[in-house]
Amino acid sequence: MLPLRFVVAIILFKNVITDLRVDPLVDTNVGLIRGLEASDGDYSMFLGIPYAMLDKENPFGVSFLPHPKFTEVFEAYDDSAVCPQRNSNSTITGTLDCLHLNVFTPNSATSLNLRPVLVFVHGGFLQRGGFNKEMYGPKFLMQHDIVLITINYRLGPYGFMCLNTPEIPGNQGLKDQLKALRWIQDNIAAFGGDPDQVTLAGQSAGGASVDFHLMYPGERLFNKVILQSGVANPERMIEADIEKPIKLAEYFEFKNNDVNDALTFLATKDTDSIIEATLELGIGFRACVEKEFEGVEIFVPQHPATADRPHVKNIPVLIGSVDKEFLSTYADKESDFFQNLTIFRDSLQNVFDFGDDLDVIHRNLRNFYVGDHLMTDEDKWQVVDFESDFTYVHPIQRAMRKYRQSEAGNIYFYVFDYDGGRNFVKYRDNVNAPGATHADELGYLFDPSLITEEPSSEDQAVIDRMTTMWANFVKTGNPTPSPSDVVPISWTPITADRWHCLWIGADLRLKGRPFHHRMAFWDLFLKTYGHLEKGVELL
Repeated sequence: MLPLRFVVAIILFKNVITDLRVDPLVDTNVGLIRGLEASDGDYSMFLGIPYAMLDKENPFGVSFLPHPKFTEVFEAYDDSAVCPQRNSNSTITGTLDCLHLNVFTPNSATSLNLRPVLVFVHGGFLQRGGFNKEMYGPKFLMQHDIVLITINYRLGPYGFMCLNTPEIPGNQGLKDQLKALRWIQDNIAAFGGDPDQVTLAGQSAGGASVDFHLMYPGERLFNKVILQSGVANPERMIEADIEKPIKLAEYFEFKNNDVNDALTFLATKDTDSIIEATLELGIGFRACVEKEFEGVEIFVPQHPATADRPHVKNIPVLIGSVDKEFLSTYADKESDFFQNLTIFRDSLQNVFDFGDDLDVIHRNLRNFYVGDHLMTDEDKWQVVDFESDFTYVHPIQRAMRKYRQSEAGNIYFYVFDYDGGRNFVKYRDNVNAPGATHADELGYLFDPSLITEEPSSEDQAVIDRMTTMWANFVKTGNPTPSPSDVVPISWTPITADRWHCLWIGADLRLKGRPFHHRMAFWDLFLKTYGHLEKGVELL
């Protein structure tokens, strides 16, 4: 982890005062950074390191500068900053001084013993979330001798305003991630991380971000990828709209039809007010296909439905979902809720332009999942299946085909269906229904402070299996290089003829293609109607 001269200095100091804890100090290309010794394992924490700066006059644009070098020791003790958002507690919070990252590194890592690096991108539909250790506690992964990095990136209007202008081309939050990856390449060796062994991982919108990085036409800054319940599907795309800044400015009674004047005005407003205005007006922000401008780096050049993934060539992929992604959304709903539910029509209208054929196509889709009767709470499981398939399960399998077409290395496919005491969202939201819902697997990879109980023996077994497989993948590109007492199975990658899938539950089961009958329906559906996806016709 430390340059040799710092290691020697600390050893000598400890020989003099053996009872004194000495916090780790590293000499990076941006200056000296001091972290903290962890209290729950043999690792060190460097919290809240800034990696880029914003243009205060254009906070909606691309982060234009790396953070200046530190003239004094940077005390990396605080990772409380989050980017502006309404968080999961419905509280508006955040600051634009949020482009920070955390580095967690085992004490075995040194400049002479570089360890593989896992970079994790948080989820939150590009609207909320953050990188802090309260959510992504590193204790479990730190037992596997890898370096873990979590990052913040801008969200909502500040990260995904898309105007198709050189100043605000779109996807600023993804470009924040890119700057973080470049910072990691330049500096991670000082922490004992190997810049040539970087795995880019993410869950939900973080998984979609990883997929977008595979499309990026610039340099590749990683050599393995992990995508958990998220890829760049059409629901995550939006078209450029120059009216958004004008509407936001009008909310504050600034009436001007010039988008640049509106943006200049909005830059003067505090971030809480901007987030509140977007919520009140119902204005959404997502990724978009960018136009090319001279001197402006383009990140998403094509719609994900048709884009190649050049950066997946020859690199291993670990990808999958939970078994009931939308369980938490519908588990406690009563019959009257389902009687008025229009999710089938709404989903089609959001993604496709069917014109006069919408009614017929909607009816066929609804009949496939629930039939033609008036829905009740007995249909909740079919509705869960539909939403899961539409948003996550089929887009993931669709992306896997893209990866094969782009000559990916081995692709390891999983479904997480464990139902235990650390299923994160079920624990947080007090969901009492069988199965795993979206983000539940995070409680077995990370140690969120929300879960205060010690793991049961069954939960601990799942923690040990998952962190072992994920760490093996980070180290070798193979989650099960050799069977062991902890992971007594060999995880076979998919092939052209068979999509082997590892089901991760109370035990590990290797099966064939999951949800095959529903996926066959969607394969045929998109073969017939895929050309009508919104945004595809813009290419």
